Amino acid sequence: MSFRDDTEDGRDLRKPFLHTGSWYKMGSRQSSMMSSSAQFLRDGSISVVFCVLVVALGPIQFGFTCGYSSPTQAGIVSDLKLSVSEFSIFGSLANVGAMVGAIASGQMAEYIGRKGSLMIAAIPNIIGWLAISFSKDSSFLFMGRLLEGFGVGVISYTVPVYIAEIAPQNMRGSLGSVNQLSVTIGIMLAYLLGLFVNWRVLAILGVLPCTLLIPGLFFIPESPRWLAKMGMTEEFEASLQVLRGFDTDITTEVNEIKVLNETDRSVASSGKRTTIRVADLKRRRYWFPLMIGIGLLVLQQLSGINGVLFYSSKIFESAGISSSNVATFGLGVVQVFATGVNTWLMDRAGRRLLLLVSSTGMTISLLLVSVAFYLEGIVSKDSYMYSIVGILSLVGLVALVISFSLGVGAIPWVIMSEILPVNIKGLAGSIATLLNWLTSWVVTMTANLLLTWSTGGTFTIYTMTSALIIAFVALWVPETRGRSLEEIQNSFR
Repeated sequence: MSFRDDTEDGRDLRKPFLHTGSWYKMGSRQSSMMSSSAQFLRDGSISVVFCVLVVALGPIQFGFTCGYSSPTQAGIVSDLKLSVSEFSIFGSLANVGAMVGAIASGQMAEYIGRKGSLMIAAIPNIIGWLAISFSKDSSFLFMGRLLEGFGVGVISYTVPVYIAEIAPQNMRGSLGSVNQLSVTIGIMLAYLLGLFVNWRVLAILGVLPCTLLIPGLFFIPESPRWLAKMGMTEEFEASLQVLRGFDTDITTEVNEIKVLNETDRSVASSGKRTTIRVADLKRRRYWFPLMIGIGLLVLQQLSGINGVLFYSSKIFESAGISSSNVATFGLGVVQVFATGVNTWLMDRAGRRLLLLVSSTGMTISLLLVSVAFYLEGIVSKDSYMYSIVGILSLVGLVALVISFSLGVGAIPWVIMSEILPVNIKGLAGSIATLLNWLTSWVVTMTANLLLTWSTGGTFTIYTMTSALIIAFVALWVPETRGRSLEEIQNSFR
């Protein structure tokens, strides 16, 4: 199949490749813009990478939201006269908003497409940052955080799904991990900029990623698998051709996607019914991949990583490190570097091996940190051992972030987007993302209070949870490297 050939009725397949959904109709201006971008996206790999870089602005926004509370805690508490509990509420409200966004994300992505969902998600993010920046009391602060969270909840589901659906199978792991790499870049930017600007200016800077995302979405194609599921055959083939390159024969891939879609329609319909309901998830081909996706995403949060990242400055202060904000930024740099290594390894080492190595490293690191903080309570502050304990906790935290970034950070989202069948992806993806954010909210809400209670005890709890990830991966998580989405989903039948 060649993209340069017109269809039998003379229509040019290049025209609809930027289709956002059935609600989106091209005008002459959009068609002109589309033609120029089509010229730019001639090569398939360049096209896919360009699309990933555009949607990666969403996870950068996600990371900036996560990292914002760490360098701004002292300033916000001082300026708005907040208590520790009120600031804990502020930190956790992003997760509450994300839960609402997660509930909406699956259905939104199904009805208006992956691009349309990202477009909508960007708007509350922008409004939320502006509300935080201009807040005079806790009410605007909390409202802004909720709006940010809603956008982040939609982004956290939609971006990995979009990347998985457009990427060639030999690049899907590496491109999928760009999602988590972008999150870490957003966290690092929040830490870095927080060293130089106050919390109000930092909130204004948080507007930038989504402000750039909105126009960028007009230059990338919609997910071909979503278009195929919606029955838009012409747009589906056009989108896939742009993503693979105009000179590439896409016949085999088109046929694989069409066959799986037809099979799913016939299995799901059960007569005349074509919609998927919660009751349908009792089938093994649905509940088993959903169980794996939920298990990985929930355990990822129960490891306590968001508690560490949200309140890293406070943890460093507890460890006796004077320049806690600088140390926090250093932690962000380490996280970006380690996630970059994961991006390189994903399609080489495989998902399963990286998850096992990552979760084992996290368990050892968390145990080291908990021991260090227990020792801190019994060692005199004037002794030589006190500084050694501080170094030990710092080494443990850095090792934790490296271990998390090598697998547990990125891979659960990649696997979730790979293993869920396309006809239940909206419903099942919403459930998995909702439970991820619910767990994140519990961890974020309790982390500050737990750290006040006992730093060593807090990290002991996280150590035990991290050990559960090792067992879960060893028992149930399949290897998905080098397999097409259709092969992976057929394996659950």
